[in-house]
Amino acid sequence: VALRFNRQLYRKRNLVERFFNKIKHYRAVATRYDKRDDNFLAAIKLASIRIWLRFNESMT
Repeated sequence: VALRFNRQLYRKRNLVERFFNKIKHYRAVATRYDKRDDNFLAAIKLASIRIWLRFNESMT
């Protein structure tokens, strides 16, 4: 059975995978240093903000 290839869907999936790869570089996220869910979510949000700021800083 031949699978269909959707270029746009593949690009979006690739972006998500690369984002998760970048977020794993943060120790608190990669090792799940905080065992409480709310603290872990806060660490993910902080790492995401840092990644977003670094990306947008290089664009200007």
